[in-house]
Amino acid sequence: MPRTARITISRPALRHNLQHVRTLAPAARAWAVVKADAYGHGLEALLPVLDAADGLALVEFDRAQWLREYGWRKPILMLEGAFEPADVELAARIGLSLTVHEPRQIDWLSAVPPHNGLDIHLKLNSGMNRLGFAAAEYRAAWQRLRALQSVTDITLMTHFANADLADGVSQALAVFDQVMQGLGGERSLANSAAIIDWPAAHRDWVRPGIMLYGASPFGSRSAASLGLEPVMRFESRLIGRQRLAAGDAVGYGSTFVADRPMSIGIVACGYADGYPRHAPTGTPIAVCGVRTRTIGRVSMDMLAIDLEPVPQAVVGSPVELWGEQVPVDEVAASAGTVGYELTCAIAPRVLRHVTDDGTR
Repeated sequence: MPRTARITISRPALRHNLQHVRTLAPAARAWAVVKADAYGHGLEALLPVLDAADGLALVEFDRAQWLREYGWRKPILMLEGAFEPADVELAARIGLSLTVHEPRQIDWLSAVPPHNGLDIHLKLNSGMNRLGFAAAEYRAAWQRLRALQSVTDITLMTHFANADLADGVSQALAVFDQVMQGLGGERSLANSAAIIDWPAAHRDWVRPGIMLYGASPFGSRSAASLGLEPVMRFESRLIGRQRLAAGDAVGYGSTFVADRPMSIGIVACGYADGYPRHAPTGTPIAVCGVRTRTIGRVSMDMLAIDLEPVPQAVVGSPVELWGEQVPVDEVAASAGTVGYELTCAIAPRVLRHVTDDGTR
């Protein structure tokens, strides 16, 4: 019999979130960002809904090739561009759009035969200082690309470092607009936070990522308050109960010591399933639909929880690690990370279930 840890993926929630992107940016086309196996949600399972997007954006060339073989015919954008000349050859052969963010990638493009036209997204470093051409170098890169017969279209692109902060886009947007004066081509700027808060950045294409999966790109605003629905629910069951006396400790390192008599439960889920080992005592969790807290140190296959708020809980009672009752962003905040990391970290041994009707 399999372990009880499992995730449930809601296609209706994804459909709702994608439609919310359309509502927020009605004039823009949408790249659905599906890197890291759709942020850990499972790309193949979500494709029937993602077909409503205008294209898919990712970084893994093997997955892009799989998408073409699977039958995806809409655009595919490689967000980090080519890593070697063979990637350019593959892109030309199966029709991938390539981000270009450094001169060597242009060198590789120059070797592509003219009849293999490529759609390019030329990236500007507008302040994130991660990838992209500096403002002073951007026009020269654009001119080099325009001179290549293998290049068909050039989309002008940047990525925001601080779209989740108050007034976090204004400077980068001003840099972008100044550099792009007089340059032809569509524009692609807005990530999830900018889609929600910065309509001026929507332009021709938006690139929703974490918001598609029902998590918040903001540290202080919940996904629910943004009109988003969780696509992933991570759940398990109680496999044990213990009664502690005052002074009893729980788990490795005895990091939690009861200050009074209390009941605790043991959940069949640990860091080998993808639950964060560094989640401290007090991390929210739900049992039988009632929110409570974790206690002690998370171990490989189990974690302990406080059952005092849930006296009716018994061995076999359902536990939600995150999902509808406990947003993944709350668990992530408690563990000192972001929801993106948690959804991407679900282990292969965790059972997966996909629903089309919104039920759990």
